[in-house]
This record gives sequence, structure tokens and C-alpha cells, in this order.
Amino acid sequence: MSEVVVALDVGGTGMKCGLVSAAGELLHAERHPTNAAAGGEAVVETILEVATALAGKARADGHTPVAAGIAVPGVVDEERGIAVWAANVDFRDVPLRDLVSDRLGLPAALGHDVRAGGVAEARIGAGAGHRHVLFVAIGTGIAAAHVVDGRAFAGAHGAAGELGHIVVRPGGPVCGCGAHGCLEAVGSASALARRYSALAGSPRSAAEAAAAAASGDPVALRAWDEVVDALADGLAIAQSLFDPAVVVVGGGLAEAGEQLLAPLAAGLRARLTFQREPALVRAALGDAAGCLGAGLLGRDAVEAA
Repeated sequence: MSEVVVALDVGGTGMKCGLVSAAGELLHAERHPTNAAAGGEAVVETILEVATALAGKARADGHTPVAAGIAVPGVVDEERGIAVWAANVDFRDVPLRDLVSDRLGLPAALGHDVRAGGVAEARIGAGAGHRHVLFVAIGTGIAAAHVVDGRAFAGAHGAAGELGHIVVRPGGPVCGCGAHGCLEAVGSASALARRYSALAGSPRSAAEAAAAAASGDPVALRAWDEVVDALADGLAIAQSLFDPAVVVVGGGLAEAGEQLLAPLAAGLRARLTFQREPALVRAALGDAAGCLGAGLLGRDAVEAA
């Protein structure tokens, strides 16, 4: 019988869950609604029910569940295993690690969703083979994970990696955090959609903007170039702060591939002076990264016990 970790990547609308082997392979995958509209307590109960069912699935398939790993959004105190705050799932100081451990009777680990994804990309994904990896997720928002020797750093208050909230356009558009000109407000997929919509005079999505820019539409190209320019500014700051060997770009905007990576790499290169240029690569694990990362964190919990 092989040992597996019960892994859950909890998002605002859905959970990507599965059984992860000791080698980091996703042996079984499921998706479930988060039930966030019902409130934080309902989300916690959904997590516990799904985790219990996955442990049962593991045993039924001849595996031995040895731990659980849970990745959640928001501010996470990973040392104490507490989901401190997450608006989209209504978490406030939830001792989620212990709740899962007590329900399953197994060691458990709790991590931040982006940091968990960064750990997976660094260990078994596009950053494998590098000691110093910066994982940057560019989607509706922007967040990052600084991973050294396969471990992500959470910071003193569980809030490290908020790359989306460095100010790159002082006095620019208001961000969801309340500040003006944050990278997230001008360099995210949602920012791209807003800018293209404003320039085109009608509602457009980020995917439509990327497709139109790829076809040479001048209005879309203007919006695309502005976003890439802002991202290059953000990555230049990140390179000065973290000095990674490789920057792994994930999230929805990374689906554009070289359409994003080529001009972004050129823009970053033009901004660097004394800093060493990192390799800039597309994430390899897709939307399974968070689940795989949760599995790896659960495996770490077993080894640390």
C-alpha cells in the first residue's frame, strides 16, 4: 500500500482536491464547490467533509493516508495553523489545521494558496533544479511566493509575497486595498480587462484583450503594452528584493505564453542595472499547483513529526 496525503486547495468558489503521492504525483483529483455564500462555518464544514471523504477514498483504493495539507487564500499563520483572515471565504482566526487533524486523526499542515503553488512549482514544476525561485501568480489579482530550497517564506504575520500591492504608478487607479497605483490595479488580468474596456468603449475580458493584441489590434496592443510595462516595473523591484535565479509566472495571464513572457523579459532586462537577470518561465503545473503544494506541505508535516 502506498502512502498518500489528502490535499485541498480552497478557493473563493471552488476547491481543487486530491490524493498526492510521496513523489508529488496527483493520484486522484476532485473538484467541489466551496459553499462560501453560506458563510465561514459552512466552508469549514465543507472542507472537513471533503477531507474525510478523500481519506476514505484513499483507503478504498488501497492507499494509506498519512497526512492532510490545506491551502487557503488570505492571511495565514502557518506556524500555528490558523486561517487568520480571508474575505472571499469569510475566515476569521479559524484553527483549520487542528480542525482537520482532529477530524482525520492525521498530522495536518495549513498553507497559503499562492505559497503552496510556489512550493510545488519550485520542487516539482518549472522551478525545479533552482534553489531560489520567485513564483508570481497573475490573475484577478497578483501575489508571489519566495521559495528557497523548496520552502516558502510566510513573513512575520503570514502576509509575505503581496507583490500586487507595491506601488508602481503613484497616483494611479485605486486598488482594492485602498491605495493608488498598486501593481495589481494596473498589471493584473482584471486590470487588463478594465483598461481595454475603457479604451474600446465597451466591456471586454482579459482573454479578449490578449487575443485582440495578438492579432495586432492597436487599441488592445496599447492596453497590453501598459500592463506588460507595469509588470516589468514590478518584477524589477522584486528582483532587487529577492534576487531569484528564476521567476515562474503563473495565473490566468500566463496562459498567453510567449506573448507575455517575451516582452516582459525584455522589459525586465532593460530595467536592471547591477541586478542579475533571472530566467523567466511559464508555470508548469497549471491550476493543480495549489493542490500539489498542499500535498507537499502535508508530507513535510509527516517528516517533521
